[in-house]
Amino acid sequence: MSDKDPIPTKIDFHKQSRKLEVEFNTGEVFNYTTEFLRVYSPSAEVRGHGPGEEKLQIGKENVTIEEIEPVGNYAVKLVFSDKHDSGIFSWDLLYDYGIKQQKMWQTYLDKLEKAGHKRKVN
Repeated sequence: MSDKDPIPTKIDFHKQSRKLEVEFNTGEVFNYTTEFLRVYSPSAEVRGHGPGEEKLQIGKENVTIEEIEPVGNYAVKLVFSDKHDSGIFSWDLLYDYGIKQQKMWQTYLDKLEKAGHKRKVN
């Protein structure tokens, strides 16, 4: 990593709003809903093992984060309330997700609609 790489300076989970707040050394702060992080988990369960093998995650509206575990100096592993825990969220990935979050979220909502799923948020 170079000095210019985005690195979190603060990671806070806000339990009531179910949002993970990540502040980067660039000065940018991103707030990710736990649903967003769960449906875009960088795990094989979600992404598959290659292009076109992605699995649409349905019914994750009310999932929360139970644990945040550091992975070396480059990532965190999130343990979700549905027991999903196989995704490693690197600093680069979290930063990229922060930058692209709005577009990614709309893509997800469009896929849910196309699949005929209505979100049920408690």
